[in-house]
Amino acid sequence: MVLSAILFGIGLFGVLSKKNAIAVLICIELMLNAVNINLLAFNKFVTPTQFIGQIFAIFVITVAAAEVGVGLAIIIAIYRNKLSVNLDEFDWLKW
Repeated sequence: MVLSAILFGIGLFGVLSKKNAIAVLICIELMLNAVNINLLAFNKFVTPTQFIGQIFAIFVITVAAAEVGVGLAIIIAIYRNKLSVNLDEFDWLKW
């Protein structure tokens, strides 16, 4: 659980401090992997004979794969219009 907390903290720091959209996606993936480690650790100590933690981890991996596909598609579309993936330059929703 300590490893999971460290990985989640590194990912959270990366999401809050990075300006590149691809680096933010990578940090979000790191946070999701920390959640998977935590799910597996809790499964081992709470119900070691059942596979509930592994099943939830598979669902998280599936959602993460879909998130990467959609996220990269959005980033590519924005790059084609703005020629940049810097998050500070995304001001389309500002008034």
